[in-house]
Amino acid sequence: MPQSYARRMDRVRPSAIRELLKHGADPALISFGGGYPDQRLFPLDDLRSVFDALLQPEQAASLQYTTSDGLPALREAIAERMTAQGTPMVADDVLILSGGQQGLDLVAKMLVDPGDTVIVEDPTFLGALIAFAPLEPTYATVRLDEHGMDTDHLAEVLAANPGVRMLYTVPDFHNPTGVTMSLERRRRLIELANEHGLVVLEDSPYRELRFDGEPVPTLKSLDTEGRVIHLSSFSKILAPGMRLGWLAASPELRERLGLLKLAADTQSGTLAMHAAASFIAGFDLDAHVERLRVAYGAKRDLMLATIDEAFPASVGRTTPEGGLFTWLTFPEGFDSARFMAEVALPEAKVAYVPGTTFFADGGHPNHARVNFSNVSDDDIVAGITRLGHHLRRELA
Repeated sequence: MPQSYARRMDRVRPSAIRELLKHGADPALISFGGGYPDQRLFPLDDLRSVFDALLQPEQAASLQYTTSDGLPALREAIAERMTAQGTPMVADDVLILSGGQQGLDLVAKMLVDPGDTVIVEDPTFLGALIAFAPLEPTYATVRLDEHGMDTDHLAEVLAANPGVRMLYTVPDFHNPTGVTMSLERRRRLIELANEHGLVVLEDSPYRELRFDGEPVPTLKSLDTEGRVIHLSSFSKILAPGMRLGWLAASPELRERLGLLKLAADTQSGTLAMHAAASFIAGFDLDAHVERLRVAYGAKRDLMLATIDEAFPASVGRTTPEGGLFTWLTFPEGFDSARFMAEVALPEAKVAYVPGTTFFADGGHPNHARVNFSNVSDDDIVAGITRLGHHLRRELA
């Protein structure tokens, strides 16, 4: 029967990554498309013992309702962990989420009315564009280079868009480009946020997965007026199927976001929260993260070396210091979506995410995001080599 939908549904579109999953049944396909962690690195034995202990009669409360803001023990553990890493906070600053993606949704609901301008990097995280779309925003984009968001350009964008409430950034191992915002630019961003009355949404789920260099302070740790909402997740450092993330914010912002969380789903899963809190208390999460760093760092090195050997010199790539992705730049006029549909998928049996989907204004077809964390070493070499063979032929 014909249906009439709310206007916001006009903005809701399938994810390009979701569309890629349709090809997942082909056993010959090597996919660099998703942002999945390597499931072979999940701490299965430790998690099994955690869940076994929780699923006992005396622990039946782990299956009961709990507070909407999240299990107090988990909020306390997150606050202690972030404080130790240089971002001081207390448990009351923390709101537990059903995955980091929920944080994008809640913050947008709190700040964005239809037609409002949201400032994002150019390119930006596809999942953020998907989360913001139902709120019917317009976008102002800020250039990105090897040092992260260009804050000189940001000053120009803010001057041209008075009254903007919200800026969204992925400062650590940016998705999709892999670059990291410099300390100088982080400080300048905070100055501009204070000057223009901005709320800054700092999305940092990859921060702990650093392979090279020294950590840069979070925007939240540099925040002087309570304007930064720090968003992170257990998906990349523990297991994404637990669907647990968190945000940290000033009391006023956190309280309002808690009300939206209550309206959205009442609470995150009690069992998963108990499991995460028990894992942090009973096992060495830092040692587990270190194993991830070593494994993913080796995958990154292998992918970059294979790209350098197999791809034409006209194809550029970033050198991420951490995270899960590198970003490819093809010559002007190259359409990575067309190439994947017509050549990479049917002939090379390789998938990636075409770059245009990461740009708020569309366009920019000569880019692509490739993931190295969820691909075996053999498949990294085979897939990149096959892709390089067809790129050399295409770009000859």
